[in-house]
Amino acid sequence: MPPLIQPFRAIRPTARSAPDVAARPYDVVTAAEAREQVQGKPWSFLHVSRAEIDCPPGTDPYDSAVYAAAAQAFARMQAEGVLVREDSPALYAYRMTAGSHVQTGVAAAASIEAYECNRIRRHELTRPDKERDRTRQIAAVGAHTGPVLVAHPPSEAVTNALAAATTTTPIADATTVDGTRHQVWAITEAAAIEHLVGAFEAMPAIYIADGHHRSAAAARLVREGGAPAVDARFLIVSFPADELRVLDYNRVVRDLASLSVDALLDRIAETFAVAPAPAACRPEKRGSFTMFLNGGWYRLELRQPPSPDLPARERLDVSLLSEYLLTPVLGIGDPRTDPRIDFVGGGRGLVGLEERVRSGDAAVAFALYPTAFADVIAVADAGDVMPPKSTWFEPKLADGLLSLPLAP
Repeated sequence: MPPLIQPFRAIRPTARSAPDVAARPYDVVTAAEAREQVQGKPWSFLHVSRAEIDCPPGTDPYDSAVYAAAAQAFARMQAEGVLVREDSPALYAYRMTAGSHVQTGVAAAASIEAYECNRIRRHELTRPDKERDRTRQIAAVGAHTGPVLVAHPPSEAVTNALAAATTTTPIADATTVDGTRHQVWAITEAAAIEHLVGAFEAMPAIYIADGHHRSAAAARLVREGGAPAVDARFLIVSFPADELRVLDYNRVVRDLASLSVDALLDRIAETFAVAPAPAACRPEKRGSFTMFLNGGWYRLELRQPPSPDLPARERLDVSLLSEYLLTPVLGIGDPRTDPRIDFVGGGRGLVGLEERVRSGDAAVAFALYPTAFADVIAVADAGDVMPPKSTWFEPKLADGLLSLPLAP
């Protein structure tokens, strides 16, 4: 089996162009937000990752013309020298700073074989349409342009190597519209690369935190013959697990399943202790939830805590909310496919939940306590999968600062 991580010849912006290129990930920016963010920024990577913004209004984001536009934008950025290809393989130190929070990881080409045999462990199922979309995107541009955020067990060897690598001037230093600063350093010395590769080889497993569709698409592309099997790799940035920041991932439901507000509250009260809240509020602990309904907030707490003997997946708050409220009371089926439920990342705050309800787009919203990453590891190690949209990681990696070409 090839090494878990390998150096690669990145396509990356020049130090001068990095601030103009760096963009929020494609899947956290709506098309409308992307169009607004590229105003006056012809080199924003959103022209590659959300290429429908450069197509006629109303174009289906899965139309072949969108993938062609992405390929053209990526090629144009290289032809104009905005993006350059490294002469030799390297690993990279990647640091994100969001306010007082700092996390520093290793950007590398990860082995798809290790992914397929579960040494790079996943914890979510993927949606076929989104997996297919990313597969077509990678094939169209000829590169993995969206890095997968991965977590590894804390390692003194890795931490020390990154500390040494980040003492010089970074090759990229950019701040995305959310205020997150992204810095990248190239690690080119053979001994330093060998040291980091060896440190990861000593790890029994690493864990996908954010980017399941991108990693699944990379594996699918190899299986379908769209990428060379000899170069079966995908792009990751791996951070120590204890540096990741996990936020809540909340739910909104479009209707009350023909129940009145009072009837809904009565049904919920059969399983939860329900108390009105004087203002917007977050859950204070596991097993508790808050709800925005009919212009007001409520606190919900399970009357009967889950048994500690349950599998790790079934003890998760996202599972408990589905089992005791969303399914039996509101009739939500498979959250992966049920059109009546949607998900709001914790980065949008409680205001984001209120806006969805006040606008009429949803009838009720639920805020959850953040899932601990230790729970993610427990589920993945058990060979199980998390319910959809269980974790929201902030800060997010930037698109465009590092791309892994399919051609060696």
